[in-house]
Amino acid sequence: MVRIWAKTIKDGRITAQTVYEREGQTDYSLFFDYVREICEKLDIPTPVIIKTHLFNYAKYNTVKFTEADFVEKINFDKLVLENALL
Repeated sequence: MVRIWAKTIKDGRITAQTVYEREGQTDYSLFFDYVREICEKLDIPTPVIIKTHLFNYAKYNTVKFTEADFVEKINFDKLVLENALL
């Protein structure tokens, strides 16, 4: 099972959060789909995902997206995704 805790943070406080769940093993080739579905659930723009984001999530079980990772304007400081199966 894939379970990711997603939260938006502004000024050090969580402004929105959700837990994304999907059946099956974690498939890193589907990571963009996971992030897109999470962003749809939170009603926020989807960030641009680069190889570093994927490696950070795979190695450290967490990834942070800042304003520079979004094409559109955002109303939070960062989006943090954490593996919730630990």
